[in-house]
Amino acid sequence: MTPLDEAEVIRQLASPEGRQKVFPTIVDQYSQALYWKIRSIVLTHDDADDVLQNTFLKAWKNLPTFQGKAKLSTWFYRIAINEALDFLRHQKTATLSSADADLTVANRLMADDYFDGDKSQALLQEAIATLPNVQRTVFTLRYYDEMKYSEMSEILGTSEGSLKASYHIAVQKITDYVKRNE
Repeated sequence: MTPLDEAEVIRQLASPEGRQKVFPTIVDQYSQALYWKIRSIVLTHDDADDVLQNTFLKAWKNLPTFQGKAKLSTWFYRIAINEALDFLRHQKTATLSSADADLTVANRLMADDYFDGDKSQALLQEAIATLPNVQRTVFTLRYYDEMKYSEMSEILGTSEGSLKASYHIAVQKITDYVKRNE
């Protein structure tokens, strides 16, 4: 499926038979991009895989309510980001202290077979992990995906001004963290 036939996909989503037929194509098209977006939020491969599966399950369940007011990709990104943030909230409540969990990010990444970065990249990820969830999400969308603030605003349901402020604050916090921990 090419990005240009979204109108056809949305037409097929209107019927149960069409959903059955087109959903595997949607999964094929969006899996990789959603995986990496989720991975930038939850950090580890196994967690990203779990959240990606939950994303597609939630999307499948809610396809009958998709009205086509937003682009399909925007809708999937919104679901994926919300699932990743829900995962982090549940993970933090399961640990004694979120600060303790954040301190081990670099060690967990270096032990992850799927992480191909070096210690400086692990330190950057650790710095990102110290950010509040919203700042972390805004930072990763802007820094890694080079997403425009207008698109982020649509996905996150927040004003462009607050997104710019969150990004600026996140960059400052990351810079300070890296300087302290080099």
